[in-house]
Amino acid sequence: MDGVIEGGLLGDPGIRLLGSELSLEEVLSEARKHYKHLPLCVVEEWIILDAIVTDSERAKVISAGCQPMFLFAHKVVHDEQRRFEPGHWVRSSMGTTFKEGFLFATRNSVYVLLGPGHRKSSSIEAIFSVF
Repeated sequence: MDGVIEGGLLGDPGIRLLGSELSLEEVLSEARKHYKHLPLCVVEEWIILDAIVTDSERAKVISAGCQPMFLFAHKVVHDEQRRFEPGHWVRSSMGTTFKEGFLFATRNSVYVLLGPGHRKSSSIEAIFSVF
């Protein structure tokens, strides 16, 4: 699976980013300051995928309260609702916000990004072909 982030399926790795370097307990506490009610899922080895869309498609996505971006993570560290087992991968639904450099929110969850990751543009087809 390492090829997804390092180049393989999605081409070049994109821009390198750094998520939080806090401990699990500290990062969960910090995330709760911004998101009181959404379930938290802490991940490592992540990539934010900005979908390549037309202006018209972007307008529709934004009017629906989202941004044309998705998250893929190779490793779930902790999921409050136990939807995902530790060590498993996860792909989010469309994101709504990316805050503080480590909080990727969707309508239903907040993904807390730990350690190094990447951000790049990708086609919708490539995003949905990831696992």
